[in-house]
Amino acid sequence: MYDTIFSFLNRFYKKSTLFKAMFNISPMYRRSCGRIIFVSEDIHVVKVKIPLSYKNKNYVGSMFGGSLFSATDPIYMIQLMQILGKDYVVWDKSTEIRFKRPVYSNAFVTFEFSSEEIVEIIEKVNNEKEIDWVKNLKITNGEETIFTELNKTIYISTKKYYKEKRASKNKSN
Repeated sequence: MYDTIFSFLNRFYKKSTLFKAMFNISPMYRRSCGRIIFVSEDIHVVKVKIPLSYKNKNYVGSMFGGSLFSATDPIYMIQLMQILGKDYVVWDKSTEIRFKRPVYSNAFVTFEFSSEEIVEIIEKVNNEKEIDWVKNLKITNGEETIFTELNKTIYISTKKYYKEKRASKNKSN
């Protein structure tokens, strides 16, 4: 559904504008309390603010860890889908999360892919057919204080290979 809406609206708006707007109005993302505050033109950089509010405070008044996780969960996957295009399959595979200190203020996180990284991903997928790509994230106070560190593992393959793999797996079952 989101892809259909995005494709239609992309005729009238830039991808970066749609990326930000559609995340921020999406009911599933709104419940995380995260808000996308910046998206670069090429979608290589996405910045998120996670405001501390009554909606995500836990029993002791700090930010609920699930809010920190859910505000970061879908970004890399959809960001990479938009960068690579429709010839690739991209899935969130796993996340390792380490809470460093309680969050009693707004939190911020930056999702970034360099151009070199994108080239490396494409080359590796072309050579290996499928890869797991690990990205590190730090949720901070917007400055030096790190609240949480995450390692996100993202599965990437060509759509053609992914369909062939699924078809052969279904035949063997």
